[in-house]
Amino acid sequence: MKPEQKKHRLALTLLFAGVIFCFLILTMAVVGGVIIFLVHRGYLEPIGEVPRARHLVLRMMLASVMIGAILSALASRIPLRPVNAIINAMNRLAAGDFKTRLSFGKYLGKHPTAKEITRSFNNLAEELEKTEILRSDFINNFSHEFKTPIVSIAGFAKLLKHGNLTEEQKAEYIDIIEEESMRLAAMATNVLSLTKVENQTILTGVTEFNLSEQIRNCFLLLESKWTKKNITPELDFGEHTIRANEEMLKQVWINLIDNAIKFGDEGSTVRVTITETEKNIFVSIDDTGVEIPPELKERIFQKFYQADESHSGEGNGVGLAVVKAIVKLHNGDVTVSSADRKTVFTVSLPK
Repeated sequence: MKPEQKKHRLALTLLFAGVIFCFLILTMAVVGGVIIFLVHRGYLEPIGEVPRARHLVLRMMLASVMIGAILSALASRIPLRPVNAIINAMNRLAAGDFKTRLSFGKYLGKHPTAKEITRSFNNLAEELEKTEILRSDFINNFSHEFKTPIVSIAGFAKLLKHGNLTEEQKAEYIDIIEEESMRLAAMATNVLSLTKVENQTILTGVTEFNLSEQIRNCFLLLESKWTKKNITPELDFGEHTIRANEEMLKQVWINLIDNAIKFGDEGSTVRVTITETEKNIFVSIDDTGVEIPPELKERIFQKFYQADESHSGEGNGVGLAVVKAIVKLHNGDVTVSSADRKTVFTVSLPK
């Protein structure tokens, strides 16, 4: 503990002792005053002469004050131990030691208030530790995802610059540069969308529109992708309307459908179903292909997290984070189930 911190703790101890001491003096003064008043009025028998009685009372008061001061100084250290423990733990947290945990000991720790303080503090420390881990992962993945297409673009641009290439090679390299540029643009768009949604607390731009027509249009926008893999869309729903932010929900369906196409087997089917209850609309998008391990079902919604940790496949790990943020802003929920090579994402939205 630093000397300055020791001074602050000593000042706190003295303040606490001073408060007790003031109450003690006040009590002694009141008691002494009452005794003197009663003696003067004749309700109490004086001990010998009145001056002697006064001296005796004053001595008793002074002795009580001195003893009380010593006892209060010693006793004040005991209730301040938990305060010191909390301050020390908070200082360690502030210094970045997120593994810090608070404990009040065997006896005080059994008190309900102490248990509540301990539980709250330790939960805070655990959340900060998780946040720090997520921050580190985010920075690492973010750097990797942006660096890969940039290096690819730079490499193929150098090859084109040097020349001595056939027309077929030139066309191939230009296609790769275009594809990687679009990948960067899509990543930037998703990051901007995610930042915008995360900073938004009130849902605006709410209108009533045809949800079924919106999903059909999203499939048309991704036609080149599902035709390339010979995937068949299966749209199993009638006409449904909803009140929501139309542009935001469009991003949800595009990201989920694109995800289903990306990880679905070639020649398989991507199926979309819509069901309604009295208060909610449920949209399910399922594909047959790569399964999501149970332990990764929550992590796939984190920023820049990919189930394929080698990052060898397409994608940037932002799409599902955008989906989660938009659905949450609509007071809805998104869940995933994956088994027997079938993965289903279900979005629940209030009507």
